[in-house]
Amino acid sequence: MARPYWSGQIQISLVAFGVQLFPAIEAKSEIRFHEVSRKSGERVRHQKVTESEAADSEAAPVEKDDIVKGYEYSKGQFVYIEPEEIKELRAAARQTVQIEQFIGMDELDPALLEKPYFVTPQNDSQAEAFAVVRKALKETGKAGLGRIAASGRERLIAICAPQDDKLAGMMAYVLRYPEELRSAQEYFAGIKTPAVDDDQLSLAKELIKRKTGKFDPGKFKDEYEIALRELIDSKIQRTPMPKEQEPARPKVVNLMDALRRSVSETSQKKPVARVGVDETKAGTGKSKLKLVKPHAKAPARRKTA
Repeated sequence: MARPYWSGQIQISLVAFGVQLFPAIEAKSEIRFHEVSRKSGERVRHQKVTESEAADSEAAPVEKDDIVKGYEYSKGQFVYIEPEEIKELRAAARQTVQIEQFIGMDELDPALLEKPYFVTPQNDSQAEAFAVVRKALKETGKAGLGRIAASGRERLIAICAPQDDKLAGMMAYVLRYPEELRSAQEYFAGIKTPAVDDDQLSLAKELIKRKTGKFDPGKFKDEYEIALRELIDSKIQRTPMPKEQEPARPKVVNLMDALRRSVSETSQKKPVARVGVDETKAGTGKSKLKLVKPHAKAPARRKTA
């Protein structure tokens, strides 16, 4: 089990109980690259040196204890911030998440979601209050909003019950602040908005309806990772890379023609297979957006001979 990312208390008015937050995601890529000299075949090492010593190949690297955070308030002028000074900021907030308000789960904008965490009681003595709050959140469909201080920053956090009734823990989602998001209007302002033809709209809705299925995250896999592994294996074994056949695409004259053909070629019972989707597994999730759900381990990746 991973080490807790954060330990402290969740406080709702006068109710408080100790919890631990564990990262809910991990890097699954099995391929790691190193920087290597093309000439010598040796690994390239990087050292930290000052700007004035960067051009000197014999300059000694800067020791870790001599490196401090600096804020450049004027060109070449810095104020130093010591690690201990950062730790003292918001000392109380580091230990307690004060729930400031509750919101409906449907109010959480997916664009604000940053990282998911599993929430567990710190120990058995905290289990009663934990269970009561968890069930209340589940039955009301609410999430509690608070602030958490970790890794030198204060972040907004949403705490809620997981979708799966069989899971006894809670979920926490670190949220981005709205000012961290770029303005959508800046990017969408130049998009033309022509009138939508009713027949085209009807066909588009029918296409969506026929290709709608239950969401099963386990059906999706990292095709790039698989292709990268095949490339590496082919180089190690000195065999040619298998060539993929591009699927033949019918020529379409206009949007209406494309919609008609798409609908006619799509079975209502079984969606058309897509790249990166394993059609051998049946979907088990729900079609609506879910914030997180633990997955079973992905099957081992095959290697090419």
